[in-house]
Amino acid sequence: MAIPYSVLDLATVGEGQTSAQALRASIDLARRTEELGYHRFWVAEHHNMPGVASSAPPVLIAHVASATSRMRVGSGGVMLPNHAPLVVAEQFGMLEALHPGRIDLGLGRAPGTDPRTAHALRRSPAPLSADDFPEQLGELISYFSGDSEGIAAVPAAGNKPPIWLLGSSGYSAQLSGMLGMPFAFAHHFSAQNTLPALALYRQNFRPSAVLEKPYAMVAAGVICAETDEQAQYLAGPGALSFLRLRSGRPGLIATPEEAAAYPYSDVERLIIEDRQSNQIIGSPETVQRGIEKLLTETEADELMITTMVHSPADRVRSYELIADLF
Repeated sequence: MAIPYSVLDLATVGEGQTSAQALRASIDLARRTEELGYHRFWVAEHHNMPGVASSAPPVLIAHVASATSRMRVGSGGVMLPNHAPLVVAEQFGMLEALHPGRIDLGLGRAPGTDPRTAHALRRSPAPLSADDFPEQLGELISYFSGDSEGIAAVPAAGNKPPIWLLGSSGYSAQLSGMLGMPFAFAHHFSAQNTLPALALYRQNFRPSAVLEKPYAMVAAGVICAETDEQAQYLAGPGALSFLRLRSGRPGLIATPEEAAAYPYSDVERLIIEDRQSNQIIGSPETVQRGIEKLLTETEADELMITTMVHSPADRVRSYELIADLF
């Protein structure tokens, strides 16, 4: 049975590009992927990362939703510890009111940044942690349902978008299952936890007013080009960015030429090989086999694809080639 294919975008900023160009490229990508038949387009929240321009998902979602007409648009995700639940409810209630039936609110429980930046975002003496997530989630939902005491969250009440929990471990998987909510797993950076987390989600699932049965989406890193060799070449910048992030030196996305010329140590090559072993990189034939294998193993209800390459044109082309497969 065919499943929906969707897009996760970070508005990546490459060497020689500006943040403004990256954001416009994201909107262009949304238009093109809608034409190609992709089901939804999500943007991620990251902070203090020069190579990622999607620091304010609600703002970017508003622009993407205005530039498209059919596909669902949402957050993959809003990092709830960074924000007051009331503000998130107001923002996404407004988005849903402006674009009814097209907005998704995906929530993460990690800050998605370093502790200093997380503190700057919240400006609280004791920053919230991931352990506070269930309480924050309950508060957020209360604003949409109108059950919050003494606070009218306008226009959130009556304009509740579907809420997804996002995760890279078992915690959000279990919570999402117990609450009967849809669940999205970050296979692209936590592949070793994918199958255990999905099992926990399905085992703990309880039918709700939202869902009668589990609905699991898997987000995977995919790069498709005309040949395996070209795809591996285009994957170089993402691998180098990962190494730099691990060493505390995040920067702009390198060019393929810079990534190919970088003097990798033996250890760095092993790190890259391990990371890319969980990505799907290659020609259309190779990518098709990889996607089929992932879907067979995970039994996912939906596949979300994220593609980290330097050139916006190469990113669009990758999604075009993948669309030909489904």
